[in-house]
Parts: sequence; structure tokens; C-alpha cells
Amino acid sequence: MTEIKATNITWHEGHVGREEREGLLKQKGALIWFTGLSASGKSTIAFTLEHALVERGHMAYVLDGDNIRHGLNKNLGFSAEDRTENIRRIAEVGKLFADAGIVTCTAFISPYLADRQSAREVVGADDFIEIYVNPTLEVCEKRDPKGLYKKARAGEIKGFTGIDDPYEAPANAELEIDSGKISPEDAAAMIIELLEKRGKIPTLGK
Repeated sequence: MTEIKATNITWHEGHVGREEREGLLKQKGALIWFTGLSASGKSTIAFTLEHALVERGHMAYVLDGDNIRHGLNKNLGFSAEDRTENIRRIAEVGKLFADAGIVTCTAFISPYLADRQSAREVVGADDFIEIYVNPTLEVCEKRDPKGLYKKARAGEIKGFTGIDDPYEAPANAELEIDSGKISPEDAAAMIIELLEKRGKIPTLGK
């Protein structure tokens, strides 16, 4: 557990409860945690899902791994320790978003089982939905939009997940998607169906 270094602080309860916020939004907060290798399609599916939810009248937001590292986590690198802190911060932010009643998507490689389990515990089992985006490594390397796999294979990047650093696949993800065979739109539809079953958003027509 991360040590609290600040002193003379007190948790303050707000005057508006979560149920009131969710009633206003007509949805329940959730953190959809996309995990998978670089170029697996996490961000593409997350943004496609966000768009589909907004079109249905829901409040949704994507916390994308690269975008977060431009701001909140710009002081973190890619060591195991920094990856753990990266995930810890995002889990805490995601918990706040879920409490606000927002359906939030995170798109992070998050390669370590222990870090993702810690995130689940921070957010809470009712709000945490893990989506394992799992095409083959060959598909990821073929996409390689940033040229990272090519650099890793050439030894220009060290500690690259899937090449010379491990990825620990989820054992009990709520949903596994092979983005090499399923379109982002179909993947988003699968997740929306899961959200409906979990009672996070109402089923259309009901």
C-alpha cells in the first residue's frame, strides 16, 4: 500500500451522493480496464466504445495511456516500479470517475497481474470491468503504428512488453476480445451488452 505522506488532512464527504449523480445521468459509474500488448487495439476499441455510448446519450470518457503520460504521469518511465505507480494513479482517478457516475475506459498495457488486481481492489469489484484485448503478437507487430516493435527487435528499445519484458495475461477478465478477428465496432457492441447485463446502462427500449 502506498504511504500517505501528507499530514493534517481529512476526508470530506460531499453533499451529493453517488446515487443522485447516477440518477441524473441515468447510468451507473464503471471503470472499463482495457489491457493488452502495444498495438493490440485497446485505444481504438476504447474510443469507439466512448463514441457509441455518447451517441446513446451516456456520459463516457477515455483515459488513454499515452495521453495520461503527457500530463498526470509525465514523470514516470517504464520500469516495473514506474509501471506500478502509473497503474496506481490511474486506478485512483478511475475510482473518482466511477463515483461521479461516468462510464470510464482506460487503455493501458498494464502488463502485470498484481498491478491490475490492485486496481480492481482500489476501484471495487462492482465497478471494475477488465477487457483483455488479445490478438496475436504477429498482428500487433504487423500494425505497429509507432514503429515500436521494429525498434525493440533491433535492440533500440529495452524492456518492451511482449519482446524482452513479460506480459502477464489475465486469468479472469470479464471479456476477451481478439481484435485481429473482430472489428472495433463489434467489440464495442459486445462491451455495451456486458454493461447492460451488469446494470450499468439501461437496455435500449426499456
